[in-house]
Amino acid sequence: MKGKFKLDGISIGEYVIRISSIGFHVKNIPISVHGTSDLELGDVVMEVNQNSLDEVVITGTMRPMSRTDSPVPVEIYTAKFFQANPSPSLFEGLQNVNGVRPQLNCNVCNTGDIHINGLEGPYTMILMDGMPIVSGLSSVYGLSGIPQSLIERIEIVKGPASTLYGSEAVGGVINVITKDPDSAPLLSTDLMLSSWKEINMDIGVSAKLGKKSKMLLGINYFLYDDAKDVNEDGFTDITLQNRVSFFQKWTLKRKLNKPLSVALRYIWEDRWGGDMDWTPAYRGGNEIYAESIQINRWEMIGKYGIPGVQDLELHIGANGHLQDAAYGSTLFNGSQYVLYGQLTWAKSWSKRHELLSGLAYRYSYYNDDTFATGDLIHDDPSITSLPGFFLQDEWRMNEHWTVLSGLRWDHNSLHGNIFTPRLNLKRSSADKMTSLRWSFGNGYRVANVFTEDHAALTGAREVVFTEDLAPERSWNTNLNLLKKFSIQNGNFITLDMSAWYTRFSQRILPDYSDPNKIIYSNLEGYSVSRGMTMNLDMTWNNGLTTMVGITAMDVFVQATEKRFRPLLTEQYSAVWRASYTFPSLLLSMDYTANLYGPMLLPLLGPLDERPGASPWWSTQNIKLGKQFSHGINLYAGIKNILDYTPPGNSIARPFDPFDQEVNFDAQGQVIATAANPQALSFDPGYVFAPNQGRRYFIGLSYALDRVRE
Repeated sequence: MKGKFKLDGISIGEYVIRISSIGFHVKNIPISVHGTSDLELGDVVMEVNQNSLDEVVITGTMRPMSRTDSPVPVEIYTAKFFQANPSPSLFEGLQNVNGVRPQLNCNVCNTGDIHINGLEGPYTMILMDGMPIVSGLSSVYGLSGIPQSLIERIEIVKGPASTLYGSEAVGGVINVITKDPDSAPLLSTDLMLSSWKEINMDIGVSAKLGKKSKMLLGINYFLYDDAKDVNEDGFTDITLQNRVSFFQKWTLKRKLNKPLSVALRYIWEDRWGGDMDWTPAYRGGNEIYAESIQINRWEMIGKYGIPGVQDLELHIGANGHLQDAAYGSTLFNGSQYVLYGQLTWAKSWSKRHELLSGLAYRYSYYNDDTFATGDLIHDDPSITSLPGFFLQDEWRMNEHWTVLSGLRWDHNSLHGNIFTPRLNLKRSSADKMTSLRWSFGNGYRVANVFTEDHAALTGAREVVFTEDLAPERSWNTNLNLLKKFSIQNGNFITLDMSAWYTRFSQRILPDYSDPNKIIYSNLEGYSVSRGMTMNLDMTWNNGLTTMVGITAMDVFVQATEKRFRPLLTEQYSAVWRASYTFPSLLLSMDYTANLYGPMLLPLLGPLDERPGASPWWSTQNIKLGKQFSHGINLYAGIKNILDYTPPGNSIARPFDPFDQEVNFDAQGQVIATAANPQALSFDPGYVFAPNQGRRYFIGLSYALDRVRE
């Protein structure tokens, strides 16, 4: 924008001209007035205020729109957010997102899942570029091996989203959005080493393939093969891993900007944890205990704009997961294949109505070598067919009010018809600095309980189903306030607050009351997840950015005769971050931290003397980065500064993993003896925090940006 301004009646003296505009930092220009001559300022360059930009989101409504205009509250985390605490996988990187907690489920093999607002991993749907890539057996592997150099941003929707995404989108949705080849660097590399001898390497390449086609390639390699036993329980503190992942994405420029893209990802991983004396020669035997897991996984996602019809798009996805595992002497071989297709049509049928309709179909195949899919003679794999249809209408009543309504129908081949409605209401201020959103909706989840459940395979527990499991259902309401404050001198504050209430019926919860069994059934009663969360982001004109997030929640189960809090569910949590850049030195500093309140822990019986709840605990990290010319960046830091690790007794009876010296009664219950006074059996499920203590890291990254045409 160009223009001339004239100021009359200004006396001789020293002044400051203050220039401000929404989306930019305030510019203060000192001037001296010595006489009546014209004043020339020249060109004024203003710095973009990244925190005030109206980001584009897609996850909440399945179509691109500004975050301010979205009727569904969507949280955005850019690649820079995760670079503040560099991690070898997104599973670990999500620990600094408010209300989201990566939960380890095993002290030996370190498998885990993602909790959102106190709900376990099966209630969280993981998407890549809007397509589901993770379900059931592969929950932990979907967030491993994604080259972070290729991630544009991550969008998170908390609360049910089954109306758009179907089963599993009950607790929330995490959408990993990869970079467009047009915006990705020609070459990017990142190599990180830690004092625990971890090696993580990312390589990204983008290139043109002719005049109309472009390609994005990413490779991730992670290696940790130095067994440590700091807590001196005889077992590895963290799992040894060797993992490689390839990601490739192609885009083709078509007429009328119709989209055409295809992406493929492949992951191979070999991990093991267990007795420090274990070698692969003992795999599957009953001499030295370890858990060895080998996986081969592939994923494909694609998008195609149908010619001749505006905004008619076909989305396809498929993945295959093969797992070969040995949990001590228990062998587990599982295979899972998922095929997903979705046809969507967006149509503006008036100036105020945006209609989105879609046909969806998911085919799931699962098989393993346990009784869950047959017996010693007959093989009976689990096959599920899930066609569906959804309709969504966004009604912009006026400049302040928007109503979003939607309805989805699915027909599960095992459970029949399932309907999921939703309603969203949003009010925005005239300057779009304040948005108030209210939502109400239904979610569902068709449970797939596999005997890959870790407690079943390592704790000598038998899996018992007391009935044919029905789909879980939930009703949710959420109230969200997003408020932006532009205060003097270019400082900017964003306040994001939410309160939610979710009620589940027919919920499926594992019952561990019998130390030799895991009993699954639909809950006779209901369960509730309710609470409040707040994010406060602050950007200061001196180069400092800070963030504080707090979540307080109450998650409980109301059974027929009692009310209780589920295991491994915290009531309070917090995250915070501070980043500062020294412009003259091209030096940056990032400090990240989290804090979790007590969680109930799985004890093995009334004689188990270990604490029944975890303490308050925190992990804190610091990183320093130095930027050099030609795209080179050197960084170093400390993870887990406080050196916090859980107690060394997290694994019950690690010296007797095959229960050779454990006595059982006729009902299979452990008998207390002089050698086993607490009546324990081997079990690695008493876990709430990683065993990895303080460690130092150093890294080198390089980016070669393309020359813009």
